Parts: sequence; C-alpha cells; structure tokens
Amino acid sequence: MFTKILIANRGEIACRVIATAKKMGIATVAVYSDADKEARHVKLADEAVHIGAAPSRESYLLADRIIAAAKQTGAQAIHPGYGFLSKNEAFAKRCEDEGIAFVGPRAHSIAAMGDKIASKKLANEAKVNTIPGWNDAIESPERAVEIARDIGYPVMIKASAGGGGKGLRVAFNDKEALEGFTSCRNEARNSFGDDRIFIEKFVEQPRHIEIQVLGDSHGNVIYLNERECSIQRRHQKVIEEAPSPFISDETRKAMGEQAVQLAKAVKYQSAGTVEFVVGKNQDFYFLEMNTRLQVEHPVTECITGLDLVELMIRVAAGEKLPLTQADVKREGWAIECRINAEDPFRNFLPSTGRLVRFNPPHETMWQADTAHRYGVRVDTGVYDGGEIPMYYDSMIAKLIVHGKDRNDAIAKMREALNGFVIRGINSNIPFQAALLAHPDFVSGDFNTGFIAHHYANGFRAEDVPHDDTDFLRAIAAFVRRKSRERASGLSGQLPGYGVKVGKDYVVASLSADGEHAYTPVHVDEFVGETGYASVTVNDKRYKITCNSRLNDVRIEGMCNGNPFVAQIERGTARNPLALVIQHNGTKLETMVVSKRMAELHALMPFKAPPDMSKYVLSPMPGLLVEVAVLPGQKVQAGERVAVIEAMKMENVLFAAADGVVGKVLAAKGDSLVVDQPIVEFA
Repeated sequence: MFTKILIANRGEIACRVIATAKKMGIATVAVYSDADKEARHVKLADEAVHIGAAPSRESYLLADRIIAAAKQTGAQAIHPGYGFLSKNEAFAKRCEDEGIAFVGPRAHSIAAMGDKIASKKLANEAKVNTIPGWNDAIESPERAVEIARDIGYPVMIKASAGGGGKGLRVAFNDKEALEGFTSCRNEARNSFGDDRIFIEKFVEQPRHIEIQVLGDSHGNVIYLNERECSIQRRHQKVIEEAPSPFISDETRKAMGEQAVQLAKAVKYQSAGTVEFVVGKNQDFYFLEMNTRLQVEHPVTECITGLDLVELMIRVAAGEKLPLTQADVKREGWAIECRINAEDPFRNFLPSTGRLVRFNPPHETMWQADTAHRYGVRVDTGVYDGGEIPMYYDSMIAKLIVHGKDRNDAIAKMREALNGFVIRGINSNIPFQAALLAHPDFVSGDFNTGFIAHHYANGFRAEDVPHDDTDFLRAIAAFVRRKSRERASGLSGQLPGYGVKVGKDYVVASLSADGEHAYTPVHVDEFVGETGYASVTVNDKRYKITCNSRLNDVRIEGMCNGNPFVAQIERGTARNPLALVIQHNGTKLETMVVSKRMAELHALMPFKAPPDMSKYVLSPMPGLLVEVAVLPGQKVQAGERVAVIEAMKMENVLFAAADGVVGKVLAAKGDSLVVDQPIVEFA
C-alpha cells in the first residue's frame, strides 16, 4: 500500500480524498494555485505545493508541475479527483511512465472510453445501441450546421473532453447550432485544453441514469447499482439520488450487465461510470463512460456501504476487489443536493466573494466512514470566512442524506436545507427547496427537461411553495418577544423608561417595492427559561418550544408538536431593525413592532431605485473578457455587447433595446462586481 498520495485537484473532492487517505494511514500532498493558498484542502493535507497562478490553465491543468510536485514530496500515487486532468489520457500515461501510480483507470482505458468520440465508436463496434450522431471532430461552425441539419433538430453539441456541463449546448435551429458550436469550443479549450466538438441527436424527455462500475487489475468488474441524475439545469446535475425511482429490477440488471461488459472490453480498472439515456418505456442507450470518480458518488456509498475512494486506492495498489457482484447491497435511499454559489433569482448567475457565515447542518454521516449511515453528510472544500474565487466551478458543498425510503430521504433533505446557513454570497438553496417540494419530484414523475419545463421563465420567489407563511411570522414574533424579555431584565434602566415587554405586536412583512403587509400577532404563555410561547397569528395558534440563543443564526425547536429548523438573520444592509426568517426555501423580511410604530411605518414614503435602463450592467461578479461595441456605435436589440467569464462559464450580455452607445465604462480584463455599469447608451 502507498504511504503518500498527491491529490491533483482542489475543493471538496480534494478534501474527500484526504479523508479516506487519513483513514488508511496514508500521508497526503495538496497542490494549490494562487487563489487557493488559504483553501481548506491545503489546510487538511500533510503537505502542500504551490503550482501556479489562479486560472486553472496556469496551475491545475499543468501536468509537468503536478508530476514535479509528486517527485519533490515522494508521493507514490496521484489521485486526480474529477475535472481538470482526471480524464486526460496523456497525464495518466505520464504518471505510468514516471513510475507514479495513477489512482484511476489505465491510459488505454481512458483513451478508449474517456474520449466521447472514441467511446461511441467502440460502443458501436460492440453492438451497443447508441444515439444517432456525428462522432468525428467537427472543424467549423458552418460544418456543424450542415451536420445538425442532416441529423435533424434538436441536436446536442458536445465537447469531446467535456464534463460538468461545460462545453455543451442544445440547438433547435441553425442560429443556435452556429453560436453553440463556437461557445462550446471556447469553453472546452479553456476548461480542458481540448476543443474537439461532436454532435448527436437530442432525445427529448429522457431520463439520465448512470451505472457505477468498479474494476481491478485482475479482470474483475462489478456494478454498484444506478444513480438517477435527471434533475438537471442546462445539463448540469442539480439533484442526484440512488436508486432511481423509475427503473425496474430487470432494467437495472440489464443496464448493469451491459456496463460491466463494456468495462471489461477495455480492461477497465478503478471506479468509473457508464451513463445511459433511458426512454419512457425503459429502453436505454449508451451515452458515454466517465473514467473517473463522479461528483455524485456519495449516494452510491450510502446505499452500498462502500468507500469508493478507498476501493480506487486499493485497486491502484494492485489489490483485488474485496467483493463480488452478489455482495453488492442496495439499502435505503440516498439523495444529494449540489449547493452552488449562484443566485437562483438572477438566472443562476455566479456569486463569488467571501463566506461571511458558513454553518452546515448537523452531520451524522462522514466522508470515508461507512459505519454511520441513515443520516446527513456534508462534503465541502470551504469554511466559515473563506473565499469563493471566480476561477473555478460554483460548487460550495454537496449535501447528502440517507433515508429508509425515498419519502424519508426527501424529508431529511428538506430539514437539512433549512439548517444550511450561507451568508455573504448567494446560493441555490431556495431553488433546491422548491424542487424537493414539487409534487412531480415527490412522485418521481420527471425527466431531464423537468427544470426547463417547470421554470421556463426563470426562478422567482413566488415559485418557492410554503404551505404556511404565518408560521414564519410566528417565529419572528417569538424571537422578538424573547429579545424584549432579555432587554427588560437589563439593570440600570431609568425609572419610568424601562423596556416594556407587552404581548401584542405587529409583524410588518417588508417588500422591495414598498407594498408592505402588516399582521397583528399576540404572544402569551411565554416562559423564557424553557423557551416556550403561544403565538396567535390570523386566528391560528402556534405553540413554539425553542431553546436557541438570541445570537444563533439557526434555530431549532418544536411547533405544535412537530420539529422545525429555521434561520434568523438580524438586520440587513438597508434595515438594521429587520428580522429575516428563512424556512423551506422561503425568505420573509420582517419588522416586529408595536401597533403605533406599524401605523407610522406605513406612512413612510417609498424611495424607488434609480432608473438604470440606459446602462448595460454586469449581472454578476466576473472577468470582462470582451467588449463588442464602441462609443457612437448603433446597436440593435439582441446584439452582443459584452462577454463576462466566471466559474469557467462564458456569459454573453445583449442589448435590451435599440440605441447608440454613449460611453464604454469598463475595459477588457477588468474584474467586475454585481451591477457594475459596462456600457452607457446615449
């Protein structure tokens, strides 16, 4: 067994590999860029080596520096994680040539299956059903349009080395095919150093189901059941679960056996994933094979009780698989939510910056620990007060739950999301909460078009269902009463001017447009020592028991006999008196005041925000990589104005109306903040 492993990655997957290595008694080496010198994976590793500048093409994609770091530290093996060089045949071969074990498949397997074009050709030769498409690299946008017409729209334009939603577009017409090809090629070149693009038919209303396989160097290959990955937004997985609520035992067995057969054909060793598109009649087609560990591997670990990273390391060290197909378990139900640094209310644009607060829910399962299951696990590469840089992907953490059945897992996940505190940047937690509450998700009736269909016009606050917003007002009133009780007990108050507690309040529900709502509440039976009160809102009584402290950002307790977890934020940038309550994805900004203060507040004039319609604003933090207009230029609505790059994705800004450019206020290469003006129209 190895005594030292280098992890050629960053973020949560680097931390994940370190956890298993420590369990096995193996020393670890982290590599880091300028942006990651204070990162969590650097702090957790036994050693750390600096490998370059912040952009991944100047650090994490430089094989020479990673190999040099391994030699410098005496690491006998390299675990590539996922992304970056994990599916790079040349890197795996280089490790082999340098006498360093690659904790993944051999280079010939990556060559055969890691490349999407090569893998589809091999699958065809092996008589595996594949989706119609053009499997050779396409040389130009014009040729891409010709091929797309021949296949028939809609088509999927994919980077051969792509993954994680990068270098992938769906085109429904010639214009989208032309633009999609160019964007895919640019993203693929920047993210993977490989700009080859191919095209295949886009199967509408499909399910995306993948089979986890595991092989060793002795010819043994098994499959570890399936993962349901159909909940996707722009081809990026959002929620994954195991098993799938859709396929039958017969289909599972057939898919698993086909995945094993394919893996054996290329002498596959290590963990890998064979991905299928599954039709409504459970007919399935091979899509591709991911020759690496998947982001969503924890759900498989939950239902099987296996540590996939440990098995990868043991296989790389030459050991045989410790189990056969008959030994593979399928116990309970696991769900994973990807917690991303993005603003769901601004079309999911990236949100970078400092994590002012990062307080995950209470964990009862841990990485590399297969003894504790049926609980909550958080895989992350960040920490309270850390920075979310603009150079890498948007994932903050993975939230994983394991339940006795699917309904139990959904309930556990909703409660865990309620308790996941993130401040300073925006996250997609409200969106995840809405998905988990959607009746079609709960019933298992969905496909890969679920998000595009149900949220075709974007995601709005009103899309987050909450069955009882008066409960949020009751929580606000409870917290306010508790703070008043404490204030009344402070010594040194002037006679006649002491804090009066009272039982009757008004909860002002604040709105950004000035249309505030005012709800009378009554708080009685308050017992501070036990954290109990009875709160009446709109003739509904909420008996709340909660021992959380006044400065806690997350409060837990019982309401009418049912457990709850909610979040409290005291004061906002525009209103220091506000109490912001978050529960089940819904955020309610309130002020809990006396009846007279509510009357006066209602008379306050509303200050409308300034008119910014003649500006093109940066919708997110990012790097300005192109300004496509000049002062004095006439621009038509829909015309390209600027391109911003953040978290490895290009975001094109278009003119909202016809006009003439007055001033260009930012230059190529500038780092932008949210709502920073880029172009002003005359």
